[in-house]
Amino acid sequence: MSEYEVVVIGGGAAGLSGALMLARSRRRVLVIDAGQPRNAPADGVHGLLGREGIPPLELVARGRDEVRGYGGEIVGGEVTGARRDGDGFAVELAGGDHVRARRLLVTTGLSDELPDVPGLRERWGRDLVHCPYCHGWEVRDEPIGVLATGPASVHHALLFRQLTGDLMFFQHRQPDLGDEPAEQLAARGVTVVTGEVAGIEVTGDAISGVRLASGSLIPRRVIAVATRMVARAGFLAELGLKPVPHPSGMGEHIPADRPHRGPGRLGGRQRDRPVGAGRLGRGGRRTRRRADQLRPRGGGDAARGRRPLALTHANARRSFPCGKRIPAICTGGFP
Repeated sequence: MSEYEVVVIGGGAAGLSGALMLARSRRRVLVIDAGQPRNAPADGVHGLLGREGIPPLELVARGRDEVRGYGGEIVGGEVTGARRDGDGFAVELAGGDHVRARRLLVTTGLSDELPDVPGLRERWGRDLVHCPYCHGWEVRDEPIGVLATGPASVHHALLFRQLTGDLMFFQHRQPDLGDEPAEQLAARGVTVVTGEVAGIEVTGDAISGVRLASGSLIPRRVIAVATRMVARAGFLAELGLKPVPHPSGMGEHIPADRPHRGPGRLGGRQRDRPVGAGRLGRGGRRTRRRADQLRPRGGGDAARGRRPLALTHANARRSFPCGKRIPAICTGGFP
């Protein structure tokens, strides 16, 4: 079984950022990547200074080259399990291979669950968007419809109102808005459309409207929807780390504010994550701090009475609909 100081599970921008700093600190690092980036359908990465608009896969390719340039290793594969193994961790890959690590950095990211409305999935990453900061500039001034998925959808609509003067709020299956949200939307000139949405109409490979269950067709060119974000963290179950619903209702998270005392649990303080993995901005600094805490070879944590540490590198407290916090690098987070 090959052994590394750190195994990074998830090779997107967050995981590669962590691996880069660890490799520069002369740590033996392995990145395991399943090759299923959430932002693959996006045309470009936005808000990344010096790399504005770079295609997501090109960013990953450059990141891999940088990590390898400092001696880091990268392999393709899906992690199916992780467990305690003495003073470290054993990581199992699909196909039966195993590697051992003194530390784990988990950056597996999220998947997006869309409402069950015909036609949504086919337009995802094109004219169906979710974050005004990730994709708003590209759809500015278009007739946009916000499909309500929960209480936060009103805030979602108010953010998109900054980008277009033609905005409709489709209440869909959500309950009545209440006086204050309705007043907020009315004050910004947002039209509220009641009734269940039956599907998305497409003409010539572009969204042309929203079909209601009543049969009415409301012309729209772009649909914005806040997805339910689900942590890709099933392989952490044996370590006692299981996603739970986030209080915001936006998806899942692994509570990690407190040091956990069970075998194989997180040992260190990190901010409460709204979902499972993959924040960029502050994460790089946190990763460097953890890299400095890794002691040189020769004296294990077990000998000093310290528990091995599994780190999750995840989205921070919600500010953007996609789960990012200001300031953050937008990686065009599509599933």
